[in-house]
Amino acid sequence: MRKGERYERVLAAFAEEMPSPETELDYDSPFHLLLAVILSAQCTDKRVNMVTPALFAAFPDPEALAEATEEDVYQYIKSVTFPNNKTRHLIKAARMLRDDFNSEMPSDIDNLMKLPGVGRKTANVMLAVVWHKAAMPVDTHVFRVSNRIGLTNKSPNPTVTERELVKNIPPEMLPDAHHWLILHGRYVCTARNPKCGECVIADWCATMEKKRLSGE
Repeated sequence: MRKGERYERVLAAFAEEMPSPETELDYDSPFHLLLAVILSAQCTDKRVNMVTPALFAAFPDPEALAEATEEDVYQYIKSVTFPNNKTRHLIKAARMLRDDFNSEMPSDIDNLMKLPGVGRKTANVMLAVVWHKAAMPVDTHVFRVSNRIGLTNKSPNPTVTERELVKNIPPEMLPDAHHWLILHGRYVCTARNPKCGECVIADWCATMEKKRLSGE
């Protein structure tokens, strides 16, 4: 199957199955989404959503968090992965937002990536989710699924995966495609024991195609 046809079929199937995909992280403002995304690194959204209600209530804006001590913040996030590092990142990011950005969330990738704890993936999440910009955050699910179903071909790293997806997915579809690939990887195309029998894109999956050709 030609790559262009695979993209077209896969995106059409996802769009029909999930017409209005959304992040599974709970948030009520761009600032709070940033905190949630930083906390979600190597941690489940479910766990993050358990700790953020109290965190958000205690620190409703960058000014409040910028004045907090590490002890103040740690008590709210101690059950997530790497709480010490993330505590420092949250406070430093809030201080930079307050001091350098007038407490307004940047809407471009370069300024977002200046914030402590914010790498390219986190910055792209903010662009795609908050502003619906043509951005493709690549996490472990997006990286795995893209290689497995044939949207990428043995991509060596997330940066290459991002470049390939952005090149082949229409810009207006990128924010939704980000959610489609994450949710598909989280619930169907799992790392171990993928649920191929339940997969809406099995007919256009490169791995399934290879199995059919080999008679498996």
